[in-house]
Amino acid sequence: MNLKPLTENPKLSIAQIINMSVGFFGIQFGWDLQRANMGRIYEGLGAHPDQVPLLFLAAPLTGLLVQPIIGYLSDRTWHPRWGRRRPYFMIGAIISSFALILMPNSSALWMAAGLLWVLDVFGNVSMEPFRAFVTDKLPDSQVNRGFVMQSLMIGLGGSVASALPWLMNNVFHLSNTAQPGEVPHNVEYSFYIGAFFFLASVMWTVFTTTEYPPSAAELQAQQTEDKKGFAHGAREIFDALVNMPKRMQIVSLVQFFTWPGLFLMWFYYTTAVAVNVFGGTDASDPVYAAGADFGSLTLAYYSVITFLFALVLPAIADALGRKLTHSLCLLCGALGLISVAWVHDKNMLYLCMTGVGIAWASILSMPYAMMSGSLPKHKIGIYMGIFNFFIVLPEIIASLGFGWLMRNVLNNDRLLAVQLGGVLMVLAAIICFVFIKESKNSKPALAKELEIEERRSV
Repeated sequence: MNLKPLTENPKLSIAQIINMSVGFFGIQFGWDLQRANMGRIYEGLGAHPDQVPLLFLAAPLTGLLVQPIIGYLSDRTWHPRWGRRRPYFMIGAIISSFALILMPNSSALWMAAGLLWVLDVFGNVSMEPFRAFVTDKLPDSQVNRGFVMQSLMIGLGGSVASALPWLMNNVFHLSNTAQPGEVPHNVEYSFYIGAFFFLASVMWTVFTTTEYPPSAAELQAQQTEDKKGFAHGAREIFDALVNMPKRMQIVSLVQFFTWPGLFLMWFYYTTAVAVNVFGGTDASDPVYAAGADFGSLTLAYYSVITFLFALVLPAIADALGRKLTHSLCLLCGALGLISVAWVHDKNMLYLCMTGVGIAWASILSMPYAMMSGSLPKHKIGIYMGIFNFFIVLPEIIASLGFGWLMRNVLNNDRLLAVQLGGVLMVLAAIICFVFIKESKNSKPALAKELEIEERRSV
């Protein structure tokens, strides 16, 4: 492939950046519905706490397999009307929405687990190209704002999605309890609403944005590579993994220790609030149901904090630098998770979730911004998919091994699991601060690294 000149994309207006980010509102709506409620659904259908991590295995495995492949394919896709990334947005959204509709009608544990696999596969199909979309369309000077706008949409979508079960019960008076083998009505209707927003918001982005077409030389190069078949694509993904830029290697390590804290929160936080803070027993207990709903409400609150903090995050990152900003935000999240076990007044959970919301805003934007300038432009999709390895690998490890830890070490104490996640987030903050190097003017170094990566692929 010929060496591409190091030219920047034109700047976009705030309205254009919003339009290209709206789809993430719906995608996150779907993710947060399952994160906040699948543990509750699984336990309601008969799962024990030590089985929950294994039942969440769908998300990391599908991310591990699907995202690099979709990244590779979307890098090489071009349709005159639908562009490069938008076909994947649309296909993923349609099928994910159907899975959201079917999920609360699960009559058995195996059915809910199977639908989660479908939801996670096509959620990843829709989500993965969105990260590459920012780098495709924005110049480096707007990359912070592009990823932060996605954080805003994620925070907004997550806050509404997490609050829905509480709203359905307290505003619309739908039942929040269920007999064994059933899903509460407030959760059921929350999933129906989620299906609508997932599809509608992704379609908004599909129909209000355009993509820059590849040059004739790039199209010719793509057609030549496509003829080499799937084996060539697999080799190219492997080669990109082996030859990751140095900056990406370190940021990936930060991700590897960051995300277990989030996974353990999503596995256990809602039911921990129901059992440990409220004193409930199971899904048929009104005290347990009230606790689970309140836990979901505080998850919605941290998404509100994410939305609000994302408004000021670009200015903080510009002033302190990306690595220091991210390190401090991770420490806020760690403190929030660790302090959950010290809560006696349920309203103190809002303070805990404030720290988590600050961390989540940074997690959704700063790692991508820190490494974006060091990635070869014609392999953005592949590298974004590979970057996801270091999010899903720790979840796979947690899903396969944490059940044993819950049974034999933590005595199925959900709050201890959440605290352990906070400790891992502290480690991620230390790695970020110590090992990522930022100069006052990093653009020349990033451009040089980009040129080296481009020449390597010739």
